[in-house]
Amino acid sequence: MKVGLYFGTFNPIHVGHLIIANHLAENSDLDQIWLVVTPQSPFKKKQSMLDNYQRLEMVYRATKDYNNLYPSDIEFNLPQPNYTINTLAYLQEKYPDKIFSLIMGEDNLKGFHKWKNYQVILDNHDIYVYPRISEGAIETQFDNHKRINHIDAPIIQLSSTFIRKSIKAGQNIRPMLPEHVWEYVDEMNFYK
Repeated sequence: MKVGLYFGTFNPIHVGHLIIANHLAENSDLDQIWLVVTPQSPFKKKQSMLDNYQRLEMVYRATKDYNNLYPSDIEFNLPQPNYTINTLAYLQEKYPDKIFSLIMGEDNLKGFHKWKNYQVILDNHDIYVYPRISEGAIETQFDNHKRINHIDAPIIQLSSTFIRKSIKAGQNIRPMLPEHVWEYVDEMNFYK
């Protein structure tokens, strides 16, 4: 079974995240997409960052009506600060029957050569890249790489930062969040 790992703080998860995750579930050879909630670093407390389990709850609510999308708290119990290479090693050991791939935006691929042990990741895992509008160029070593799959997904120009600022300003952002997530954010008075 091929599992795509879609990492994010998901603070909050929004329709853009779901569009990308569902697009990959429906239009690639990935059998499942795990939305991996990145824990807040104990060293970098951000006031606008919700608690790990509140963000996991939002991902759970957002994905519960989808057959191939799953929330994951796999990084919550790994030593911090954590690196993707460590998460991948842990997952391979815990789930030897699964093949794990990374899902990332084109903007992240531009800085991928700076990741810890990026070459080991590339040697052992496929990477699915969705388009993003961003500055800079992709390293030539990643051009036509056999493990890097560029996905013709919709370009989503929506960010969690924009949503948080809009909520704080008292604006209606309801269409930008999955219904169950909007209800939770509203009920809990998050980001106000």
